[in-house]
Amino acid sequence: MRLQENKIHTGDCEIVLKDYPDDFFDLIVTSPPYADSRKNTYGGIPPNEYVEWFLKKSEQFLRVLKPTGTFILNIKEKVEKGERHTYVLELILALRQQGWLWTEEFIWHKKNCHPGKWPNRFRDAWERCLQFNKNRQFNMYQESVMVPMGQWAATRLKKLGKNDVVRFDSQVGSGFGKNIANWVGRDKAYPSNVLHLATETGNRNHSAAFPNALPEWFIKLFTLEGDWVLDPFVGSGTTCIVAQELGRNSVGIDVLPEYTDMAAEQLQPDEALLFDGKGTYETRRKK
Repeated sequence: MRLQENKIHTGDCEIVLKDYPDDFFDLIVTSPPYADSRKNTYGGIPPNEYVEWFLKKSEQFLRVLKPTGTFILNIKEKVEKGERHTYVLELILALRQQGWLWTEEFIWHKKNCHPGKWPNRFRDAWERCLQFNKNRQFNMYQESVMVPMGQWAATRLKKLGKNDVVRFDSQVGSGFGKNIANWVGRDKAYPSNVLHLATETGNRNHSAAFPNALPEWFIKLFTLEGDWVLDPFVGSGTTCIVAQELGRNSVGIDVLPEYTDMAAEQLQPDEALLFDGKGTYETRRKK
């Protein structure tokens, strides 16, 4: 039997994380305030100041993440005067200069996004989930996110063509391409890097809560039970709630007490909730 811990801190993650040791967390998954967004709650960060603002925080992320850990950043650029702003692209380049490896980019397709149009564009129905790592070798448990094969095998493998033979001879080691005949009779396959997930409709009284399925997918992919998960912009607590359900330890941080109170209440139901009087909640239970 082991102890599962979940902590919620009120404060600026840049400051709070200084109390945590180097190489502590297995996964950081978060969605920070986007540029000029949530002005009524977080004040809004101008696009031209966003990179400088974020790098002070990501410096701490880099320090507290294990060498085998992963950092997932859910973010989306805004449209300003009819043109996409480049602050997300600038942030990616700046994070690489800071020491991060930009390993992968996942796309979150919001499959229940409602229609809309503007004079020069249509409704955004996707967001970026950028993957960064400290090293090229990191923990990744791909089998944990496999998806049903569906009708792919019945159609694609029914008759192998010339291109399939070429792929069979390939040494690149890429999924089906290595030898797609190996997948005959299997009921599951590896997913793509496009996640088809509905948005959160009951937003837990938060202006931009993401669905449970989003952090759940990354927590399963990059951690095991007992690992530590961090959300430095935890909001209403979605990441920590999901981490708790999956048997992971978690830390959530937010500058707004009303959100940390909300997150702590949702972690509390079947266990003792400890509060230190200085903005930190902690739950512990034996698993």
